[in-house]
Amino acid sequence: MGSAAAAVTSSLIQDSFAQLERQRELISSCTLLWKELSDHFSSLERDLEAKSESLRSKSQALDLNTQQTLNSLHRREISIGAAVDAALADLDHRRAASVRSLSSDDPVDNLPGKLRSLCSKMDSDAFWDLIVSKRKEVEVLRSEIPLALADCIDPAKFVLEAISKVFPVDKRAVKSPSELGWACVLILESLVPVLADPELGTARLLVTRSVKDRAKEMAEAWKEGLEQRGGLEGAKPPDAHTFLQHVVTFRIPAKEDRDLYQKIIVNFSWRRQMPKLAMELGLEDRMADIIEELIGKRQQLDAVNFAYEAGLQNKFPPVPLLKSFLKCSKKVQSSTLEDHNNSGQAVVNANRKEQSAIRAVMKCIEDRKLEAEFPLENLQKRLENLEKAKAEKKKPAGGGPANSGPANKRTRANSGGPMPPAKAGRLTSNAYVSSFPAAPTYVRSPSAHTTYPAAPPPHPYDRPAGHGVYGSRSPPAMRDPYAYPTEEVANAALGVPYPSAPISYPVYGGYNNCMGGYSNSFMPGYQQAYYR
Repeated sequence: MGSAAAAVTSSLIQDSFAQLERQRELISSCTLLWKELSDHFSSLERDLEAKSESLRSKSQALDLNTQQTLNSLHRREISIGAAVDAALADLDHRRAASVRSLSSDDPVDNLPGKLRSLCSKMDSDAFWDLIVSKRKEVEVLRSEIPLALADCIDPAKFVLEAISKVFPVDKRAVKSPSELGWACVLILESLVPVLADPELGTARLLVTRSVKDRAKEMAEAWKEGLEQRGGLEGAKPPDAHTFLQHVVTFRIPAKEDRDLYQKIIVNFSWRRQMPKLAMELGLEDRMADIIEELIGKRQQLDAVNFAYEAGLQNKFPPVPLLKSFLKCSKKVQSSTLEDHNNSGQAVVNANRKEQSAIRAVMKCIEDRKLEAEFPLENLQKRLENLEKAKAEKKKPAGGGPANSGPANKRTRANSGGPMPPAKAGRLTSNAYVSSFPAAPTYVRSPSAHTTYPAAPPPHPYDRPAGHGVYGSRSPPAMRDPYAYPTEEVANAALGVPYPSAPISYPVYGGYNNCMGGYSNSFMPGYQQAYYR
């Protein structure tokens, strides 16, 4: 009996413990499930709070935008009367000026007077011819064209008629000079302040609907011609620049063309006005992507200026970008020196390119006030060493005056010395030809198909120091960042639709990759000065 009772008791105890274990596991499972549910609902609550905050901020932004729009509409409404009165008074003034100009037989000899006379007469053909013929007086044109356009009865229509000779299609029977994009850009830029509303400024342009429609037609015609020419690869930089300035001047950007605008800006980012045009075309939300694309293409100087224009210099610090640019430039120069197959001229050109890169970076540092983060001493020392090496290479091998005489310029083969080709200093059929010369210290990037002519005379639009650009630090006369170069001649021997820019370092020249012109025999490492 006793053993049976003990066995029953033991079995009951085991069953009780097993039951307790099952209860414990059930409690643990419920606890874990409760924790998961609690975390899930906490996450939902946080998401709801974040979405609610986002909706509140968007609602506040919408209310602010709505209020600003209403205020703008109110200002526009109350300004209509004053704007109409001002426009009528201005029209009377222009009409009187036109009558005086037509009735006056006195010849006008000075350029400002000629410009105003032609604008008063609405003689767009003669106005265009005068602008083209005075490209050496570009600074005078820049200051006088807006004043002259103010005397036009309809300045917007007048400008469209003037540039229609070459934009969107060059209609001239004789295309000489071949490149007149600079004149189009100059006139279009000068038109902007003339069209500004006297009350609201450039926020509202005084352009009639018919003129704006014609401007849109011209822009569409240019885009159609671009497709026929094979896209942006066949577009000339001045023509693309004219198209963008045309769109900005007449305020006719199209949402469906935003991708095209971005491609043009990236392709020709080395032109000085591109960052500002990008902002005016409504690409503010794409500026970060544009900058990243430029960095990926090793165009760090362009990226720096785009970042400053968009206010993104904190996201894209300029100093690391400038150092990366210098590193690429140094890599090109070092690779040229290490390659013993390169000629002495190739080494000289590589040194010149690095000098231009250093000057460009130094100018950027000075303009952006980055001396504290990027001292100039080391750069200046490196530049002096390159210039010293260049001077050493120019010294005659014999060192005496006898080696400099005319009789020793070429040594006859039968005397045992070298005799260079008689035409060694001349351009070959593969040489890059340009009608706007660069400063003597700058040459085109080396290419597998390119020879290097002697440096031409200074640019006709050079101005004194103080208004220089990157790559123009040390010469006494510097390239004007707003200079209008003359025509560019395509390199037909290479089959390039439009020649790449020579190395006259502008305010921020592009640098395609660490191998510069070596990565592509048709593309230079440094770009030309900007049209302005």
